[in-house]
Amino acid sequence: MAEGCGAAPEDVVLPLLHIFILAVVQGLTEFLPVSSSGHLVLVWEYFDRAGWQVPEQTQSDRLILDVAVHVGTLFAVCLYFWRDIAQIVVGLTRILVGQTGPGARLAFHVVLASIPLVVAGYLFYLFKDSMAASLRDVQVVAWATIGFGVLLLIADRTGLTVRRVEHLGAAGAVFIGLMQVLALIPGTSRSGITMTAARFLGFERAEAVRFSLLLSIPAILGAGTLTGIDLYRSADVQLGFDALAAAAVAFVMAFLSIALMIRWLRRAGFMPFVFYRLFLGAALLIWIA
Repeated sequence: MAEGCGAAPEDVVLPLLHIFILAVVQGLTEFLPVSSSGHLVLVWEYFDRAGWQVPEQTQSDRLILDVAVHVGTLFAVCLYFWRDIAQIVVGLTRILVGQTGPGARLAFHVVLASIPLVVAGYLFYLFKDSMAASLRDVQVVAWATIGFGVLLLIADRTGLTVRRVEHLGAAGAVFIGLMQVLALIPGTSRSGITMTAARFLGFERAEAVRFSLLLSIPAILGAGTLTGIDLYRSADVQLGFDALAAAAVAFVMAFLSIALMIRWLRRAGFMPFVFYRLFLGAALLIWIA
């Protein structure tokens, strides 16, 4: 065949397909207890090893795209839980005028549980260039996937199913918030570790999901704000378009994922997610070896 008549797959630049794949993976896994950030690391690793010449991107650019798809999922959770969010907004206004109520308590607990991650996330942001490469490693993802999968199994097997979000106290909110900090390790799963903490506290499975997803709002909003600042400073129009397209696809996939997961957990447990984590982690370790 004459030179140039057919391009090998590794010579093809895929400016939109790789964005679509990232968004689909993010949307499907963001709110499942399987670690969306870990899956994104694996997708990038596959792109690199398969020789896909995606547009030249630094680690910072990749983080921007990763957070962009997180922002898309933020809109999905806001739409699905709009009643709870409206209750939180009303509760915040009641707090400002010195009143209490269910909405005020829910707002207080979401804010209280978010503080540890806000502090840890800001420190991570300051040192992201030096920490991102070491944490975004397939071996880290593999061991975190297995370890926190086992922890989810223990919590789901031993935890009672008698409490609802309305029963949450300040100490429980702090406990869930501290556990959420571990989500900075790819492979942990922010939703997974907060659901695990809630199950240890005796929450019903669907209620554990409910508080976990409400807690995702300030977490994703904070990361999205910091990344938006980076994107604005970069003045990279193409990167901005890619981020917007990725967020839109992730929004659709995340909404479907939330609906299906909650429907499942109202009738069954977390075992399918645990088995998936153990299988994925083991497969990754074999792949590394």
